[in-house]
Amino acid sequence: MSDEQSQQQPDGGDERSRPAGRPPNGATGPGRSGRPRRPRRTGWRRLLPTWRMVLGGFLLIVLLVAGGLVAGYMLVNIPPANKAATAESNVYLYADGTQLARDGEVNRESVSLSRVPKVVQHAVLAAEDRDFYSESAVNPEAMLRAAWNTATGKGKQSGSTITQQYVKNYYLGQEQTVSRKVKEFFIAIKLDREESKDEILEGYLNTSYFGRNAYGIQAAAQAYYAKDSDKLDAAEGAYLATLLNAPSAYDVGAHPENKPRATARWNYVLDGMVKKKWLTASERAAMQFPSPGKSKPRLGMSGQRGYLVEAVKDYLTTDNKIVDEQTLARGGYRITTTIDKKKQDAFVNAVQKQLMDDLSEDRQVDRYVRAGGASIDPTTGRVVALYGGIDYTKQYVNNATRRDYQVGSTFKPFVFTSAVENDSTTQDGRAITPNTVYDGTNKRPVQGRNGPVGYAPANEDDKSYGQITVTKATDLSVNAVYAQMAQDVGPGKVKDTAVALGIPAKTPDLTAYPSIALGVATASVLDMTQAYATLANHGRHGPYTLVDKVTKGGENVELPGKEPKRAVTRSAADTTTAVLKSVVDNGTGSTAQAAGRPAAGKTGTAEEDKAAWFAGYTPDLATVVAVMGQDSDTGTQKSLYGATGLPRINGGGAPADIWAAYTEVALEGTAVKDFDLQTAGGVPEPSLEPPTTSAPPETSAPPSASAPPSNFPPRTSAPPRPPTGPPTLPGPPTGLPTLPPFTLFPNEPKDAGRGGHGGERDSLLGEY
Repeated sequence: MSDEQSQQQPDGGDERSRPAGRPPNGATGPGRSGRPRRPRRTGWRRLLPTWRMVLGGFLLIVLLVAGGLVAGYMLVNIPPANKAATAESNVYLYADGTQLARDGEVNRESVSLSRVPKVVQHAVLAAEDRDFYSESAVNPEAMLRAAWNTATGKGKQSGSTITQQYVKNYYLGQEQTVSRKVKEFFIAIKLDREESKDEILEGYLNTSYFGRNAYGIQAAAQAYYAKDSDKLDAAEGAYLATLLNAPSAYDVGAHPENKPRATARWNYVLDGMVKKKWLTASERAAMQFPSPGKSKPRLGMSGQRGYLVEAVKDYLTTDNKIVDEQTLARGGYRITTTIDKKKQDAFVNAVQKQLMDDLSEDRQVDRYVRAGGASIDPTTGRVVALYGGIDYTKQYVNNATRRDYQVGSTFKPFVFTSAVENDSTTQDGRAITPNTVYDGTNKRPVQGRNGPVGYAPANEDDKSYGQITVTKATDLSVNAVYAQMAQDVGPGKVKDTAVALGIPAKTPDLTAYPSIALGVATASVLDMTQAYATLANHGRHGPYTLVDKVTKGGENVELPGKEPKRAVTRSAADTTTAVLKSVVDNGTGSTAQAAGRPAAGKTGTAEEDKAAWFAGYTPDLATVVAVMGQDSDTGTQKSLYGATGLPRINGGGAPADIWAAYTEVALEGTAVKDFDLQTAGGVPEPSLEPPTTSAPPETSAPPSASAPPSNFPPRTSAPPRPPTGPPTLPGPPTGLPTLPPFTLFPNEPKDAGRGGHGGERDSLLGEY
């Protein structure tokens, strides 16, 4: 062999040692079959899966899922019915362990599907599962969508079909666990093969919970409309279908404030019926919302027991979602409340003696009188007493928790708290303190940075006060001062402060306009008590609690933490307390002195005297009392002029009397404490010397920091002493500008500038 032949090839390989047909490394020439070869995968490309690997993995997953479905279908059997039909009672206890009430009897009467009108069946389908008759027992797409929405923070949602809901109601339970959902899935598939759609729908209608302790469509028809299920019409059926989503959230009889939400859901159901051609557009257009009848309380719920039980149930199921509503309704829970029996009895006795004993059947207006109250320990947030009404079996709406009456001037302290909290100043730059002087002229236009803002509220009885300090304006509840103060602070900041103190952000009419200062919002008595308890607790807010302990089957149910948090600075809260002490010592709340303890508080009156309030606290106890007017037959709010034989029911009258009588007994045997106050910036508690209401001309008003803003309009002299009957509202005093319609505030009531906005009814009439 020649030297040339024995030399290595350029690629470093021996030509003679390379197998026949294999090209050199990296070559793309033909192989033995003559087909071109792919280059070898090098570098990071070697880590990528091949299409064979992807296809193989997909097929493996499909086989595993299919195998799981087959195994689940074979292993999960349809169980016997659950124990819902023989549910246990729930036991409610006072804080000391003595029994308050017992409930839990299941109200159900099963009916055949033929006894449920087609329009009612269709209403239920429109609300819960519009494709029930055409779809399979489960809807994986809806289940995945619901799971995704829940996981991404859009709220817990259900992707269950009616078949799955029936399985949950009749065979399983309401617990939210993976194992329960898996069982529900397979049982629904099996049930769909063994029972007809009509049989499943019938079972669903007979097992679903509609609220008011009513299980099934027949019990619901009786509970809400006092008729049998076969007498229901389409509108009523649509309302009952609405309840399936969340009974307590849509019951407009027990909670009138639910009506907007219930109406929207009712419209959704009817629109769905039209869309599915179960209802014509003309039939739909002719329907009106079918307001349900009064709730029929169960036996054993008379007196205050029913109000307390319903409040606790709402606290557990709706407010805090500690227990599912249907699960609680099935019973078996032992619930220890925070209600102190001694204080609860004291509240009932105070209302009876200070208000109810003064009512007469001979006075029509006395038939409208209602009362509500709540009392909270400021340091713990525990609700120690709750007064819902004269008797749950006679007046079923809880007056302590309803949110449909204006709170009036009891809201004004939140404006001042916000002013101190935010270091607010008047329009001309003066710090807002208890001694800051404002112009209390009646119907004085509220001033913004660029002039009047289009709002000029009247003082009670159109009285002008001239130059007046914040403290005295609070004593006398001067609307003109507090509307201007709200503008100075910023209505949005006032709203934020109120929410921080404990007023729910969802409170109706809690809007960021200057009128917020006059109490147009419709917070509940319990809401207001929570906010005043925050002031009493030096600005630390702990959400109120109605429950100390919950057990089922001997096991504790976890309760949410209620650690107090700083809502406003101590100086802001304590400075407000200093001003509110003056209201009790020198102002419209002087009746509260009868409690015999240092107290702070504020009176309030709703528009047209439809409600009167007193909100007050000692260092140990925060309590709010409201007297309301309502026609039992129509449910409409009524003015209280002439009730109890007096010209007016005002905050300094019956509400303050009840507050004082209750507080005296509730704190009996405890040491008398004074307030430990740290007012803002070391400012001393305000002077109690009242300013004169006939102040000198504005040019001679005190200069610099104590002078009112230069753009305030001239004052008018005080009007003559008001009449003893209901007030008449004269036109604007001479010299004040006539304002155009208040288009800047579209959410304001039509008479926002006329003096009904929470103006104090008791500021000039003395104490009754």
